[in-house]
Amino acid sequence: MKIQGFMQKIVSTKLLALLFPAFGFLGCMVGPDFESPEPPKTEKYTDNPLPEETVAIAGVQGGAAQEFKVGEEIPEKWWERFHSPELNALIERGFENNPNLRSAVATLWVAEEDLRTLIGETMYPAVGANIYGGREQLSSFESLEGTPGTTQGDFPRQLLTMYNANVDVAYVFDVFGGNRRAIEALQARVNYELYELEATYLTLAGNIVTTAIREASLREQIIATKQIIKKEEKQLNIFKKQLKAGGISTMEILSQETILAQERATLPALENNLALTRHALAVLVGEYPGTDDLPEFHLKDIHLPEELPVSLPSTLVRQRPDIRAAEALLHQASAQIGVATANMLPTFPIVGSYGPLSDTLSDFFALNNISWTWRANIVQPIFNGGALLAQREASIAAFEAALAGYESAVLIGLQNVADSLSAVQFDALTLQESAAAEKAAKETMNLMQRKFKAGAVNNVDLILAEILYEQTYIQRILAQTARYVDTAALFQALGGGWWQEIDDTEIEDD
Repeated sequence: MKIQGFMQKIVSTKLLALLFPAFGFLGCMVGPDFESPEPPKTEKYTDNPLPEETVAIAGVQGGAAQEFKVGEEIPEKWWERFHSPELNALIERGFENNPNLRSAVATLWVAEEDLRTLIGETMYPAVGANIYGGREQLSSFESLEGTPGTTQGDFPRQLLTMYNANVDVAYVFDVFGGNRRAIEALQARVNYELYELEATYLTLAGNIVTTAIREASLREQIIATKQIIKKEEKQLNIFKKQLKAGGISTMEILSQETILAQERATLPALENNLALTRHALAVLVGEYPGTDDLPEFHLKDIHLPEELPVSLPSTLVRQRPDIRAAEALLHQASAQIGVATANMLPTFPIVGSYGPLSDTLSDFFALNNISWTWRANIVQPIFNGGALLAQREASIAAFEAALAGYESAVLIGLQNVADSLSAVQFDALTLQESAAAEKAAKETMNLMQRKFKAGAVNNVDLILAEILYEQTYIQRILAQTARYVDTAALFQALGGGWWQEIDDTEIEDD
């Protein structure tokens, strides 16, 4: 289910909410009028200034410099910057099938319909129709009741016929705004569920990206590990031949067997992690773990984004869905103070009824058979043991708790971005050193291969150089993977790009 289709329902509720003041009483609204908290008074995430770009590592996949674009908006489909059609298609597949998304959409739907219900129940008159027709036979005693000087049996039993149709109207004037505050609170709840849906989309996209990257990394590690095992086996065979010739001792054989066994033990763990990663990827897109139609991911097909938009801290609070959700809860708590305050003040209900009443159908609609009634009340709580005052104090305390929760969400959001920015910078340095180690190991291996052909070194020295190269290759793959994963984490920490769509459909206060 796409978010765009559901937004139409949100807009319909927004239009309905805009109409209700016309049916309400033009009175005051007790309680505080909510204002969004001030944005963070800082322009940086880390104590050190952010560089214009990371270091570049020439000749290495994923080694391009990443430029920080301060103040630039995050693209809505930020994952497309990895330039992997298979990854893009898988994310869209997840958006269609993931059950967590369907649950979040349904929860938002419930909140929206609750809002529509509350508006209908509180801001519009309740109108009901009642049509009645019937006959009733009274006993002799009931016929004579109230007639002085009569005895039972003097009069025959009576048959009564009655036809009635009336329209009843009831309405409570919202003089002090209690109903409007309740609607405001529920509007905030709808916004909260909207941001929770946004967060679910963002989390799902981030999880699919990072899981696909880890799958690609594991495939590379498995290939390199198998190469190392093959080299270690080759070296062990050489040692065994040397043992027969008396060139080495049994201790060296045992040592090599230990090294080979240790290397072999790493392979099942890698293959298990790959299987678990594939299972997780299937579940993320709403499929069974055993599905066999998922694409295989390889690092060569995933490209590092070279431009990284970085929102300012003051903008971040309007972009991260968890911060916006915390603000919606704060807004709800603020409106509940008004509800609790209005509950301590008088209410002004009015009820009325209008319709014909007759004992025959022929003159049912005669003007002289029309009956009507109306009454207005003033209801004021006088004594309830302090319960209403306690409810108001509790709502104030709940607001303070929600405010602390909002401030915590802001701090955590800033920390997430700071951590991701630091990780992106240091990942580049780590990849630079890992690539340098890999390059040196490869040059050593090439030199040993030339010397081996010239007869200057033996098989064992060559195999050791080849194993060292494979080991440095794995370290470089791990560094490259970290760079990709932390880049995705930065996009996620900045809130993705969902707010560009949500802003146009968010339910506002009236």
